[in-house]
Amino acid sequence: MPAESTAHGARAREANPQSEPLREVPLQKAAQGGAGLRPVPFRGGGFTHKPLSLISPFVFVSLIGLWELGSQTGFISPIALPAPSAAFGAFVDLVRTGTLWRHLEASLFRLIVGWTLGTAIGVAVGLAIALFSVMRAGLSPVVSALFPIPKIALLPLFIVWFGIGEGSKVATILFGAFFPTVIATYGGVDNVDRNLIRMGQSFGLSWLSIVRKIIIPGAMPAILSGFRISASIAIVLLVAAEMIGAQFGIGAYILMAGSLFAIEQLIAGVAMLSILGLTISWLIGRAERFFLTWRT
Repeated sequence: MPAESTAHGARAREANPQSEPLREVPLQKAAQGGAGLRPVPFRGGGFTHKPLSLISPFVFVSLIGLWELGSQTGFISPIALPAPSAAFGAFVDLVRTGTLWRHLEASLFRLIVGWTLGTAIGVAVGLAIALFSVMRAGLSPVVSALFPIPKIALLPLFIVWFGIGEGSKVATILFGAFFPTVIATYGGVDNVDRNLIRMGQSFGLSWLSIVRKIIIPGAMPAILSGFRISASIAIVLLVAAEMIGAQFGIGAYILMAGSLFAIEQLIAGVAMLSILGLTISWLIGRAERFFLTWRT
């Protein structure tokens, strides 16, 4: 063996005479020379995002500042788009008169009840479609056929079924949140690594244990993404339903402000919807941190 390595080194030197002679390092010396080695940095971050918490407030404040500056200098017409200070004054009037809480309470009740029922039923139906062949064959075509229908177009039908009160509005939001959740749920289950499921079966886990410990955690990222989409759809349907037949609610307030050409009040109502959407997104983000700790 040493003769072969010596011959190999000689051939390498003959092929490249200007190269440095090969150095033979004994194995014991290489093993004992750990003190002089340079540590290799960890490269397994997996594209994790850094918590840059100051950038989003900076961008938001900058946009509001540019908007206010354009309104004060006359570059933006106050008739077309009021200044943020005027919209904030309308919001303060809502708080002072107590009207804000009446509109917000009505909208939150409809949104929470409709979205919670829609997502709960959607997760159950999505799991049934993903786990049982009979349910997939029977319900998957129905979901695909009903999902593209604009849900607000069914509001008159819901009014006939449930009346002009809260039932028709909650049913509209429920119907809109149901279908994205179903599709996200069974799509997430289908994307779970089958090797993990086979491993669980080989270890003798029961069907229920595999579903609870492997399938649901593996599908949770897709389910929570479906929650984000369904929540946005629910807010849109909430506003549309309140504009058609409601006395109180953010959508009813925006409709009233638009009919009176009170643009600053309209902007205040839109800002309330934006704050509502940001709050829901933050809550879902907290849920992702709680349920998806295994991804870090």
